[in-house]
Amino acid sequence: MPILTINNLTKTFGGLTAISNVNMELEPGELVGLIGPNGAGKTTVFNLLTGMYEPSAGTITFFRDDREVALQGLKPYTVCKAGVARTFQNIRLFKDLSVLDNVRIAMHKNVSYGLLPSFLHLKTYREAEKKLIEDSMELLRILKLDHKKDEYARNLPYGEQRHLEIARALATNPSLLLLDEPAAGMNPAETIQLTEIIRWIRVNFHLTILLIEHDMSLVMKICERIYVLDYGVVIANGTPDEIKTNKRVIEAYLGEDMTNVRDQKS
Repeated sequence: MPILTINNLTKTFGGLTAISNVNMELEPGELVGLIGPNGAGKTTVFNLLTGMYEPSAGTITFFRDDREVALQGLKPYTVCKAGVARTFQNIRLFKDLSVLDNVRIAMHKNVSYGLLPSFLHLKTYREAEKKLIEDSMELLRILKLDHKKDEYARNLPYGEQRHLEIARALATNPSLLLLDEPAAGMNPAETIQLTEIIRWIRVNFHLTILLIEHDMSLVMKICERIYVLDYGVVIANGTPDEIKTNKRVIEAYLGEDMTNVRDQKS
């Protein structure tokens, strides 16, 4: 059963249709790309999936732990609780908090103690907080940020801020991770490192990943399937090799034969 099914998803803003009758499916464990020109509606899809927008029409069905959840119309915190996490195209960290606290805040959705143990610092609170810090530090270690745990998030270099966003998303214990242009602003070395991190967390965290990205080298290397949006409509869906040779996609977005990118694929 697909972990995510999108049926005829449509979003209009007044007289403007941002996306129209979008249909997508993601199988558990897949790494799927969502590409298209600027303004094609990619981030609108993410905003609909995460409850930031309500759809004008259509359904979003998420499947986790043998339970189906209709995501359309839910609040962002409810979507997160259901098991969907995201990063943002424009980084949205708690920049005046430490690196560690950025992750701890996200992980607090999973704590089991109540208000009274927290207020009185009872044993259940102390034990839970100790475990929370240990788990947060493990995520920072994976994202190579553990040595900067006490730094303010705003003082991190750009690439490390991207990594911290991913760590914070992972702290919510998702099944589905949405990455909105994670390589934006990165240099080639940082992008290579990010590629390996995405591959690693997908396997070791048992994630399904939907990725928006303009770096076609990254997309073609790690995505098993790709959806292509143009003017809010899905114009293609297939493997990287199928997408690279699709004439409609080349005309709408790629702009040229992607043979050189195919040859770089590892």
